[in-house]
Amino acid sequence: MFFEPGKRDKTLLPHDPFKALIAPRPVGWISSMDRAGRINLAPYSFFNAFSGAPPLVGFCSEGEKDSMTFSRDSGEFVWNMATFDLRWQMSESSAPLARGESEFAHTGLTMAPSQLVRAPRVKESPAQLECKVTEIFQLHDMEGALTPRYLVMGQVIGMHIDDAFIEDGIVQITRMKPIARCGYQDYAVLDEVFSIKRPAGAGNNEAGG
Repeated sequence: MFFEPGKRDKTLLPHDPFKALIAPRPVGWISSMDRAGRINLAPYSFFNAFSGAPPLVGFCSEGEKDSMTFSRDSGEFVWNMATFDLRWQMSESSAPLARGESEFAHTGLTMAPSQLVRAPRVKESPAQLECKVTEIFQLHDMEGALTPRYLVMGQVIGMHIDDAFIEDGIVQITRMKPIARCGYQDYAVLDEVFSIKRPAGAGNNEAGG
């Protein structure tokens, strides 16, 4: 099967398969605060790490939603790891609440203070990254037309990891059970990993591909 995006046969593929193919993707569970002190918590389907040194992460907002505007306003945000145990709270934090209405209160999650930024963390999450905004791009298509989508890039300036998930200096990621976004309404959980030794000269875990 071959088709151009936007021209698929919807009798064969009623739902866009793009997000199902680029999967799984880490969930961008972003907490942010604007300069007025309003707090937002929301999950983002498009999130990832882009660099190890400096450590950079980014999430893409479809429209000028609170996470993007609050991050732009304050210059800060926090990424919180979404896990299998927190899957329902993560999903509920995407509810269309009024601007400034607390997703923490809506989901029953606990706000924990950050160390280096004003935005709170999700206390129940086993790992969080405090970030300073480095750039915000309004994305454009191949013809140069601007789209209503914004990529927010942030440099990690602080990391929180629950000590219970560190063993012999290694983060036991499978015990954390982070969830990832797939296509449609689907998610995956990371509960098993395998290792492959890289070819000589291919780089190491810190700086390799």
